[in-house]
Amino acid sequence: QVQTVESGGGLVQAGGPLRLSCAASGRTVSSHTMGWFRQAPGKGREFVAAITSSVGTTYYAESVKGRFTISRDNAKNTVYLQMNSLKPEDTAVYYCAAQSFCSVYGCVYKERQYDYWGQGTQVTVSS
Repeated sequence: QVQTVESGGGLVQAGGPLRLSCAASGRTVSSHTMGWFRQAPGKGREFVAAITSSVGTTYYAESVKGRFTISRDNAKNTVYLQMNSLKPEDTAVYYCAAQSFCSVYGCVYKERQYDYWGQGTQVTVSS
């Protein structure tokens, strides 16, 4: 089992940066695919980025590619989401999730393939 706690959210002006952290406990982040999802007001939760276990291959939603970077620090058992050039449409609650194993094609993108979720951290981008 994995417990995840997100931090680093807040209010930022458009164009600015913000870094989110996801501290994991119970199991190591390197043994799970770790993902970031977000949910804007009135919308469903959507995939943002993921980093696979062991090799650490990264995946991004088209809307954040080139602006966001996912990484992990195995020594700190923490996953990060560096967000640059933020836009008002990036405003959402951001969630960190851990996936125990992949059972379908494209599993890194699929919310239901993640087993453990944090409480989320609010990111608000002002224009």
